[in-house]
Amino acid sequence: MEGGVDKRSSEVSSRFEFEDLLPVMADKLGGEGLIEELCNGFRLLMDKDMGVITLDSLRRNSALLGLQDLRDDELSSMLREGDFDGDGALSEMEFCVLMFRLSPELMDQSSAWLDQALEHELFPQRS
Repeated sequence: MEGGVDKRSSEVSSRFEFEDLLPVMADKLGGEGLIEELCNGFRLLMDKDMGVITLDSLRRNSALLGLQDLRDDELSSMLREGDFDGDGALSEMEFCVLMFRLSPELMDQSSAWLDQALEHELFPQRS
């Protein structure tokens, strides 16, 4: 990573204009609704037998995301971006974390929500 930007994610984003819809979804659905929708998205992309998103399942389902023109190396890059345990696939948790990481505005909102929750827990009389 150079200057806080992962080269793998910039490779994919350089070919596609990314519109961050997660903050809009969060506003409309609330936190629990957003997580439920992310889980639905995960189930849509996952390999049904393995219970994870693999390169093959992402390749098969990429058209559902409008990404049918991505090359295998670009799809692999997307997987590596979120594969924290190095098993070559994305678990549901890894997928959800990746979606949050790819949404700078939502990450800012998440930090604010965490600050509010901590404030409420540590100083309930101020709330």
